[in-house]
Amino acid sequence: MIDQQVSLRGGAARIPVRPRTGRLLVLAAVFVCAACGLVYELELVSLASYLIGDSVTQASVVLSVMVFAMGIGSLLAKRLRSHAAVGFGLIEAGLALIGGSSALVLYASFAWIGESRFALVGFSLAIGVLIGAEIPLLMTLIQRVDRQDAGGTVADLFAADYVGALVGGLAFPFLLLPVLGQLTGALLTGMINAAAGGALVLWVFRRDLTPRSRWLLILVNVSVIALLATATVLDDDFERAARRAVYGDEVRVAVQTDVQEVVLTGTGRSSLDLYLDGRLRVSARDERRYHEALVHPAMDGRHARVLILGGGDGLAAREVLRYPDVRSVTLVEIDPGVTRLARTDPALSALNAHAYRDPRLTAVTADAFNWLRVGHGGYDVVISDLPDPGITASTKLYSAEFYGLIAEALAPGGRLVAHGGPPDTRPRTFWTVEASVRAAGLSTRPYGISGRRTGFAAGPDRTTDRAKAPHGWGFVLARPGPRAPALGLSPRAPKLRSLTEGVLAGAARYAQRGRLPEQAPSTLVHPRYWEEP
Repeated sequence: MIDQQVSLRGGAARIPVRPRTGRLLVLAAVFVCAACGLVYELELVSLASYLIGDSVTQASVVLSVMVFAMGIGSLLAKRLRSHAAVGFGLIEAGLALIGGSSALVLYASFAWIGESRFALVGFSLAIGVLIGAEIPLLMTLIQRVDRQDAGGTVADLFAADYVGALVGGLAFPFLLLPVLGQLTGALLTGMINAAAGGALVLWVFRRDLTPRSRWLLILVNVSVIALLATATVLDDDFERAARRAVYGDEVRVAVQTDVQEVVLTGTGRSSLDLYLDGRLRVSARDERRYHEALVHPAMDGRHARVLILGGGDGLAAREVLRYPDVRSVTLVEIDPGVTRLARTDPALSALNAHAYRDPRLTAVTADAFNWLRVGHGGYDVVISDLPDPGITASTKLYSAEFYGLIAEALAPGGRLVAHGGPPDTRPRTFWTVEASVRAAGLSTRPYGISGRRTGFAAGPDRTTDRAKAPHGWGFVLARPGPRAPALGLSPRAPKLRSLTEGVLAGAARYAQRGRLPEQAPSTLVHPRYWEEP
């Protein structure tokens, strides 16, 4: 190696490589640190959406707080420019520790405390401050190894930063998340971050360090990497303990599919609970009340061909297949992992009466919106069995455009029933669903049934949106034409446990008593769903 000494106005850096090589090494560190920084950012957004819900709100909180904090970090870094090398090394070690452990701490706060919003804001603020402090210090370092005009230096730094962000942004969804998962992916990113920052300072700028600062950086970086590595080794044990804290001691199945986390709890069909991304979707204790109310009013009329959108658990299909004159049922579910469990899990398949074995049922793995767009029609009944609407990926499945596609798929005289969320606790959301269905040219008959007060699911701050609803379930029955459909039961309806003509008469009153003034429909370009208190 060739010793070089470059004298600049900011001081002299005695580096063990050529200036051009030193410049490339600094830019390489920028690239790696930018990639790690974006992984931390995306990990916070995705985990917050999973733990808290309402992905648009969580993304807005994380991004806005982080960008604000980056500005603060840039200002604070001005005080460290005279000690740029040791300052950058300590900042990267801190960023690696905080960013790498953020997913683990967020999940722990959700599992054992039941609240992760404050932790989310705190991590966004801390990570933003440290990321914001990087560029000013890197600008100082790169100017000390290779003389170049300030404009060229800024261009090189930002080019490396943006390319690194691109790599980190692509690596997160396509590599880290599917292969390693949220927790291990963040921990590994932190170790890479610490190694890159520490290597740059301890090798390229080691002659600018005092013996005391050199040993401080070595001790700090080794400690950070050791802590993150230890956490990685214990990751599985932590996840099992946290899962027990969230779901209880009877977790039987916990799988991460390409779409979501799927968890089954309970010892048999009578105690089964199905969670998707931490939210309770099915509770065997009262799911029949929901599915009978969802399916059977829509079956009052011709029902030879039935389309179920969502409902991969097979429970809505179970109710449909109880009609012997149903000729075919098409079930469109985006997550093949759910349908696979519904076929193979002993408790869940028993609960859905082995619906997937019925030759009349055809399961399709597809996004319901895109599947309808390619042109499918002639259905007598369409059942929209989807999670509650909100500002999430499911928002488009509660839009006027989506219901317009369903209207085109209906046969003459066909009927649609859509789950719209609880009309008493989220009335604005429910009546927005009803307005969106009407905007598609369908006449509506809203109804709802009260639910049992059985508490919470997946943590004290997470009420359920379908099963175990603390108040009730709301539905919208609709058909083409100027007249709303009648709310009743088919003469061919099987014997039902919880639904009668009298219950349906009360169901119409239950929904109407909380009717709000006319709501605007939700569309793809103007979604109108949000979390209600």
